[in-house]
Amino acid sequence: MRHTIAIALFVLCGGVSTAHAGLYTDDMSRCLVEATSKEDKATLVRWIFVALSQNPSISSLSTATAADIDKYNAAVGALFMRLLTDACVDKTKKAIKYEGPAAIQASFEVLGRVASSELFSDPKVSAVMAGLEKYVDTKKLETLKDSGP
Repeated sequence: MRHTIAIALFVLCGGVSTAHAGLYTDDMSRCLVEATSKEDKATLVRWIFVALSQNPSISSLSTATAADIDKYNAAVGALFMRLLTDACVDKTKKAIKYEGPAAIQASFEVLGRVASSELFSDPKVSAVMAGLEKYVDTKKLETLKDSGP
């Protein structure tokens, strides 16, 4: 089970794409999403950001400290436990029983995508991402569809 939790948390960070989800995993996924508040989702996104910011290629862009890392590990750990053992306990048990421990991984991948989509839908984030357009040569891209392989 410890390995499954580590995998689920890794998936939350966007580490892998999981296999096909079954009916019980879908039910569990819906429960996780419905049982998380906007603040819970923001906490997940902060945890993902703090984790990713430790990568040497981007660490200079973040001021996250060891205390921040511990704070968000604790917050997401508590959220993880609340969702699995309280809010969605029945759906979690059924998903594991009928579809195996990978159901946890798949369900948290869905939750991670939902939380991240809320992050990307913020107007300030969208504006920054739209700024990429001025550095992309659309005419040159158009030529790609006209040329064959």
